[in-house]
Amino acid sequence: MALSQLSQFLSVEKGVGPEGRIAVVRFDRGDGLNALSPEAMRQLTAVARSFEDDAETSVVVLTGSAKAFTAGFDLKDAEGRARKEMDVGSLRRALKVGPRMTRAWQEMEQITIGAIEGFAIGGGVALAVALDFRVMAANAHLRVPEIGLGMNMSWQSVPRMLHLIGPARTKQAVILADQRISAQEAYEWGLVEEVAEPGKAFDAAMALAEKVARQPPISVAMTKLTVNRLAHALDDLASHMDGDQYALATMSEDHTEGVAAFRERRKPKFRGR
Repeated sequence: MALSQLSQFLSVEKGVGPEGRIAVVRFDRGDGLNALSPEAMRQLTAVARSFEDDAETSVVVLTGSAKAFTAGFDLKDAEGRARKEMDVGSLRRALKVGPRMTRAWQEMEQITIGAIEGFAIGGGVALAVALDFRVMAANAHLRVPEIGLGMNMSWQSVPRMLHLIGPARTKQAVILADQRISAQEAYEWGLVEEVAEPGKAFDAAMALAEKVARQPPISVAMTKLTVNRLAHALDDLASHMDGDQYALATMSEDHTEGVAAFRERRKPKFRGR
């Protein structure tokens, strides 16, 4: 087995499981939140791309910390906060980091499995639905708070969620921004494939990974490619503007109010402007 440390919060372990065909990517900032700063997203993109020519790995398990998969975009990160002062061109370029990350994970040839403990929020849900499978601890939850902050759900997450849970559930998950989606609800909706005992999501994900790792690697990779191409054929057409919509939404008064209310721990007063 080979273990590499990409940063202080991201590590990769290869050569695990049957014939050493499983790799484990651990994202842990050590703060209980595991928020996605732009630098964290660049690291997650780089690690996904590092598997492009890896013929020895059939399955990649992505896990967070024991307390959180990820709390989503880091609202306190200095680089992220600097977006407020950017011109439109600079902002459009800066906003590519998120969709670039989720696309990199979706397009991996290896089967990808997310192990979710604690919670996955916003961008954490976006990352999770870009994977092939998701295993969730029974006491964990998901939440998509973007609309409650005066933004829209982007990173091509809406079509990915639509494929998994259908239009009504996607609207419910995204529009009802304060709603926590429990592990049992996520399973019943089809948002996750398995619910594990608390603290055992990673073990359950590894058990699933071992089943995949025992299958013929080339056939598995080709089947994944076929399914993804069919399922996601129109995703770019449907959501090619979601980054620009996000940029537009963040320029609204409602966004300013939503973020202020979040920080002040009060209910926002949206005015549609």
